[in-house]
Amino acid sequence: MSSNKPAFVLIHGAWHAGHSWHKLVPLLREAGYKVHAPSLPGAGENAQSPVAFDKHPFDPVAFSIEPSPNAVVTQDERTAAIVDLVRQASEGGTRKVVLVGHSMGGVTISPVAEAVPELLHAVVYLTAFMLAPGLPAIAVIQDAKMAQALVPQLFMAEPEQVGALRINVASGDPAYLQVLKSAFYEDVDDAEFGAFVKSLHCDEPVSVAVIPSPVTAAKFGTVPRHYIRCLEDRAITADGQNMMIEGMDSAIGGKTMVHDLKSSHSAFLSQPEALAEILRGISE
Repeated sequence: MSSNKPAFVLIHGAWHAGHSWHKLVPLLREAGYKVHAPSLPGAGENAQSPVAFDKHPFDPVAFSIEPSPNAVVTQDERTAAIVDLVRQASEGGTRKVVLVGHSMGGVTISPVAEAVPELLHAVVYLTAFMLAPGLPAIAVIQDAKMAQALVPQLFMAEPEQVGALRINVASGDPAYLQVLKSAFYEDVDDAEFGAFVKSLHCDEPVSVAVIPSPVTAAKFGTVPRHYIRCLEDRAITADGQNMMIEGMDSAIGGKTMVHDLKSSHSAFLSQPEALAEILRGISE
């Protein structure tokens, strides 16, 4: 393994986990990169589900009102965990890090880049929330440019009431599952979708969607930033992605380098080879 190659730290999106990158990680490792793909606090193996999620028969009313055990997870906790991991991956500052965030993972990689810009080779947003200073993710979600996004149709509870963005990843309703597939995995075949969706957790802490972005030109703005647009995304629309790119460039200065994939929201599943090629190019 070349000692001067950057390491990759891959941060998953809402309801996902570190194992969501299972197709991409070996492609990068085979190319000689060190790769870290953790599950964030409150995600994957670190997530807790409401009791109603596992009750049989399923009670949608109980599921819609039970407070989330994940509500205690804060964005500061997530940021601190990834700052520590980036420091570890940098091997005492001798190896630069390419920090990649997918979807809601963008809410984590931005404050990490603000905290340790000197350790980063680049920060990469894969159809992710790249939020200008002071902007929370919820402001983008509610913007008119995101009107065609399907994700709000999946919510099973009032986020403020239960403390989470709650979806039913174990639903047996074909219509609900079709919206879930169309939102995140439109170009993934049905069999793979059926298997993958079982790995998701149901509650994403609502705090991550309402915290304002802390980035500044003095720190975050010194890190080369890239945005990988997924042009057929129905979770974060192309218009929404463009709005965030334009907003960040206007607020922070400099130019976000843009790369395009003709994919749905989850290119790490549907187009891992093409995604790996883009990331390898960014690392050089």
